[in-house]
Amino acid sequence: HLYVSYGCPWAHRTLIVRALKRLDALVSVSVVEPVIGSQGWVFGAAARGTADTLYGKQYLHQLYVRAQPDFTGIVTVPVLWDRRNHTIVNNESSDIIRMFNTAFDACGGDATVDLYPAPLRPAIDALNVWIYDRINNGVYQAGFAATQAAYEQAVDQLFAALDELEQRLTHHPYLAGEQPTEADWRLFPTLVRFDVAYQ
Repeated sequence: HLYVSYGCPWAHRTLIVRALKRLDALVSVSVVEPVIGSQGWVFGAAARGTADTLYGKQYLHQLYVRAQPDFTGIVTVPVLWDRRNHTIVNNESSDIIRMFNTAFDACGGDATVDLYPAPLRPAIDALNVWIYDRINNGVYQAGFAATQAAYEQAVDQLFAALDELEQRLTHHPYLAGEQPTEADWRLFPTLVRFDVAYQ
């Protein structure tokens, strides 16, 4: 089971890979509301989220505590949940998309879709680090800058990275070459939100 927020770019990438790998019948989804309330992520109204379809919980933090009763850490989405063992498998989007790429191939996932092909792995790994540092995290460095100077530096670095991407994509249709890979899907959720959420 996958717990997500539609407002979260990290959760968005897991939904994309779930769809590309045709895991809809294997990995069900519950959606928290896009705004964090005083109790954290909340399950809610159909227009903005869904109910917790597994346990009927009101807040996501209740699932973290179900998995680990003494949990006191930060509650984040996405969460990949083990329905059989009633626990969290992982809450790191990059790990979840890597799992989705192959873990379900033998039981109904689309094995013809490989977002991390062996020949491209070094390039994908390098792109993933660069995308995270310069763009995925870069938008937050600008948005949460504490001073005008820090903001200007972060914005300059972010737009320089976007220029580099544009140059890279003049040579190939996708970041790692001729086929879409996980690097493209790690980038897309940030880019698609850029004008709406980050500017």
